[in-house]
Formats: sequence, C-alpha cells, structure tokens
Amino acid sequence: MFALIDAAGWPIWFLILASIIALGLIIERLMILRPTRVSPPALLDEVIKELKQRGVSDGMLSRLAASSPLGCVFAAGLKNIKSPPEVMKDAIEEAGRAVSHDLERFLTTLGTIASISPLLGLFGTVVGMIEIFGSQNAAGSSPAILAHGISVALYNTAFGLIVAIPSMIFYRHFRSTVDSLTIEMEQQAIKLVEIMHSQRKD
Repeated sequence: MFALIDAAGWPIWFLILASIIALGLIIERLMILRPTRVSPPALLDEVIKELKQRGVSDGMLSRLAASSPLGCVFAAGLKNIKSPPEVMKDAIEEAGRAVSHDLERFLTTLGTIASISPLLGLFGTVVGMIEIFGSQNAAGSSPAILAHGISVALYNTAFGLIVAIPSMIFYRHFRSTVDSLTIEMEQQAIKLVEIMHSQRKD
C-alpha cells in the first residue's frame, strides 16, 4: 500500500483525503436514509390510535417529533389540529421542507467529491508529465525519473476515477432516495390531515 502511494507521488494525498471523506459520508447517509427510520410504515396507524385514546398532548408531540423525520412532520400538523385543514397543511409543508433539507445534508459534498476527483486525478497526471519532461536533458533522459513520472501520471488518473465513480453512484442513489422518501412523507401527512378532518374514513 505504501509502495503504491510512493509510486503515485504527493498528488495522491488529495485523492486519499477525498476518498476518506466520501466513504464517511456514504456510510453516514446509508444509516440515516433508511426508509424504516425516516418514514416508519406503522407510524400513521400508531398516531391515529393514540389520538383516539389520549388525544394530543405536549408530551405526545415531543415524543413524536423525536421519533423520526415523519414523526416530526406529523407533530407539526398535530400542533394545529384545531385549526382549519389549510393551516394544518401549511404547518406540515413547512416542517416537510425542513425535514427534506436535513435528509439532503452532505449530498452536495458527496456530489462535489464525485465531480472533482477526476480533476484531482488529472492534476496528478499533469504533475507526472512535468516530471517526465523534466527528466529530459542534454545527456538524455533519466530512466528512474521517467518511470516515476509515468507512475504518478497513471496512478493518479486511475485513483481519481476509482473515487469518482462510486461517489457519483451513491450521490445519485441518495438523491433518488430522498425524493422518494419526501413523496412518501407528503402522502402520509396528507392522509393524516384528511383523517383528522373526517374527509376520508380509511
């Protein structure tokens, strides 16, 4: 491993740093963006059941808001349960925007890493080419410097792509996941409003 880093030269450290950050963000988002954590499928039924048994209370709202992102959206709507449906929907939409923004956290960073990694690899390639041309002199070229320059150029190009491709795949995946979860939470919240105002019996 250290021999590979040495062969790739000092530009590889930028890509190593980018890969560590990308890996950390991917693991963190995989844990946070689990559908069962963001939008528990049984939460709506549990909320309706508790409302019928105990009604709305500050303790219930606090517990609900802390349970999940969907629970946070439900809690925002239930705070205005005695208001007209339009007011309740507005509160839900405002909370939904905040929750959606939180779900998208770090995705911009991951997308940036996916975009700049090939450029960092290209930078390493340029450094390697400079070393190759720098090895040329009146007496000929130095084989050691020539070989090192080629290694720097090729390793950085390859590692830049190795970092960029998974980062872009996961960035696209997480964007799609956030969009799906946002739609799911919106549908659940609308259903809660309609049930609370007796517009739908199911």
